[in-house]
Amino acid sequence: MDVLARLTAEKPVVIFSKSTCCMSHSVKALIFSFGANPMVIEVDKIENGVQIESALVQLGSRPSVPSVFIGQKFIGGADEVISLNIQNKLAPLLLSAKAIFIWG
Repeated sequence: MDVLARLTAEKPVVIFSKSTCCMSHSVKALIFSFGANPMVIEVDKIENGVQIESALVQLGSRPSVPSVFIGQKFIGGADEVISLNIQNKLAPLLLSAKAIFIWG
């Protein structure tokens, strides 16, 4: 879990992803569409990716990716992020985390 805390402390939005995962791609596109510039960590392309995936699963992320942190808080995967967007709650989260500065 310490590795997750270190990685998510650096940016307002961190997305753990796999380069071949279509849901990861969709979540990244959604977050980018708000004008945010998330840190994207492709766990299938880094040396300690298996360790990171294990930590994400322990956190409750099933499947392990995509996993989204906003304001250093674990939001969840694709279902949770898309649900927040449908409920018009994603933009306020991004604003409060200072990932975006203006919306709507």
